[in-house]
Amino acid sequence: MTDTAVAGASSDTAVPSRPARTRPAAKPHGQWKVDGTAPLNANETWKQEDNGLNVRERIESVYSKEGFDSIDGTDLHGRFRWWGLYTQRKPGIDGGKTATLEPHELEDKYFMLRVRIDGGALTTEQLRVIGQISVDFARGSADLTDRQNIQLHWIRVEDVPEIWRRLEGIGLSTTEACGDVPRVILGSPVAGIAKDEIIDPTPLIHELAERFIGDPELANLPRKYKTAITGHPSQDVVHEINDFALVGVVHPELGAGYDLWVGGGLSTNPRLAERLGVFVSADVAAEVWLGVTSIFRDYGYRRMRTKARLKFLMNDWGPAKFRQILEDEYLGFKLPDGPAAPKPTAPGDHIGVHEQKDGKFFIGVTPTVGRTSGEALVTLADTLEKHGSYRLRTTPHQKLVILDVAEEQVEPLIAELDTLGLSARPSVFRRGTIACTGIEYCKLAIVETKVTAATAIAELERRLVDLVETKQLPSALSLHINGCPNSCARIQTADIGLKGMMLPTPDGDPTPGFQVHLGGGLANNEREEAGLGRTVRGLKVTVEDLPDYVERVVRKFVAVGAEGQTFAEWAHSADEGDLQ
Repeated sequence: MTDTAVAGASSDTAVPSRPARTRPAAKPHGQWKVDGTAPLNANETWKQEDNGLNVRERIESVYSKEGFDSIDGTDLHGRFRWWGLYTQRKPGIDGGKTATLEPHELEDKYFMLRVRIDGGALTTEQLRVIGQISVDFARGSADLTDRQNIQLHWIRVEDVPEIWRRLEGIGLSTTEACGDVPRVILGSPVAGIAKDEIIDPTPLIHELAERFIGDPELANLPRKYKTAITGHPSQDVVHEINDFALVGVVHPELGAGYDLWVGGGLSTNPRLAERLGVFVSADVAAEVWLGVTSIFRDYGYRRMRTKARLKFLMNDWGPAKFRQILEDEYLGFKLPDGPAAPKPTAPGDHIGVHEQKDGKFFIGVTPTVGRTSGEALVTLADTLEKHGSYRLRTTPHQKLVILDVAEEQVEPLIAELDTLGLSARPSVFRRGTIACTGIEYCKLAIVETKVTAATAIAELERRLVDLVETKQLPSALSLHINGCPNSCARIQTADIGLKGMMLPTPDGDPTPGFQVHLGGGLANNEREEAGLGRTVRGLKVTVEDLPDYVERVVRKFVAVGAEGQTFAEWAHSADEGDLQ
């Protein structure tokens, strides 16, 4: 048969056509301005049925009087968060059971309570009250977080009203410390005092907290919403991993103001924030914050909790469209183009002694991975006042900054702080290590973190003393330890980041350990831009072997790293064998 015959045959024969294949219609994201406000999951349903802020009245009038067993389940596992309350993990449940047990099987009848500290600003009076609350109601527990809060544990619902009374009597609260709301506002720990500050964000932080925290109109966001604001050139508020961030810059024509970043976040889907390319002056900064926050409320994805952070919307829109929507729909005016902030010239943790612009000094000190106690906080307040200081700041690095110290009091105060476990001249590892809450209290955790980190620090200080004495140890090295994949301790942005998991063993019984991330970091005096860490296939380490691993990889870097190369640069370029 010829091709012509075939052609003729095909033209004379009717061939049934296949129906066109159609893709199923895309499911709505649950964006209020696009899809309407009808809830598309159980979380959105109960948030609309009763605003999370309303649970306070029930806590005060019912639950605190009738006890834990009287608490409604939706209030307990949902709305309580709007007031800084999470049930904590029941003691004795190992990490292998975290993913298999129901929340009520994991939780104890006690709470973690998060004290909200916007900008990290505290007076010694406030510190003393928090410490005494810890002593009276929290079994002496107190942890400094990497979001400038203080967390207490072992809280009974019966004691919550009295705790609120004491906190609010000194100008503090737990309002929206958790939940699908604007969380604590990170602020530069040296706001208003640093000699080299570009712009003081203190008035803006106060305005945002007073106008918008506790506002029912902003108390039902798709998920958590994190803000960071700094006017210091060290860029000291980890702005690249926040939903909304302002970084101090100087516009060549408009003077000092802010560079706007949007859409950062880590967890299991890390994404760094992006610049919108605009200049935000101080007089419009609050309205810009409200505009971005309202975009998240109105356009944020609500159908799936795993896609409900602002970073997913930014990923789909891009900064150009985000800027257009912000200006056209929410501000009603155009923002001028603005410059990017230059590379930081100094570390942003503020450890050590630094002169303030008024001639006094601030002292940055580090506890061990943020862990302290109520008794220590009370003693610290007394100690600072004895040396003439009445103000301090928490930091996004689980540290403290003591303000307003007269020159003649600096060394005597440093000596006393050392006796409290607060070092102004810490080792590289004590300075650079942070850890999340871990399995001790957190229902999501798989491994223990705080003791693991403290043990590793002590071991590394002992083992690497030769590198310290020969000045071969890097001047800065970050070790971030997280008890689960959610990255509260920012594992993807550390030189060495550790994600908690259960690891197999030869005898078949899983053991606690970590997946290793290497070479991450945020903008600092050693790197111009933020970047996420590298993962190497199969690179995991048990809790027991952690000090061995860190020692091994640090010594390898010292031995083979190029002159002037940072650990992060080496980790990204090294052969996999050198990282094992």
